[in-house]
Amino acid sequence: MCFLGKFKGVFGFLAVILRPVMKKLQIVILVLIAVSIAILISFMTDLTTYETIASARQKTGKTVTIIAHLDNTKPIEYNPAKDPNYVSFHISDTLGNKARVVYHFEKPYDLEKAERITLKGKMSGDVFDISRKDGILLKCPSKYKDDPKAAAQALSQN
Repeated sequence: MCFLGKFKGVFGFLAVILRPVMKKLQIVILVLIAVSIAILISFMTDLTTYETIASARQKTGKTVTIIAHLDNTKPIEYNPAKDPNYVSFHISDTLGNKARVVYHFEKPYDLEKAERITLKGKMSGDVFDISRKDGILLKCPSKYKDDPKAAAQALSQN
């Protein structure tokens, strides 16, 4: 009985000492969990799936991301003297669907040379409207694609 009394006294003493520490520790843990959940939720809003032009038409008014190719059979409309913040061009996706794109900023450099275009905006009927400056990303061809010797030379210099 005396032996248990000593443990009861020691554990009771430790419980009294550690009680405020545990409460602080629990608060810190809860704050870390809340911050982790907030970070995960913020990343969830940034996660986007790529749509086809047909599926973007079904989501009229919602912001979507499309990967497409520039349709070179139709001209790029850009007149900086009339409106430097208006570019219109046509795209086609891998399924052959086509749409007109309206970009409300200056024409991106080398738009004509782009192999692939990633667009983020909203579909309005047959027009894909991009109202953010970062709503267009161009994938230009590599300068080493057609010349393997130049690529090997560039790698050997590094």
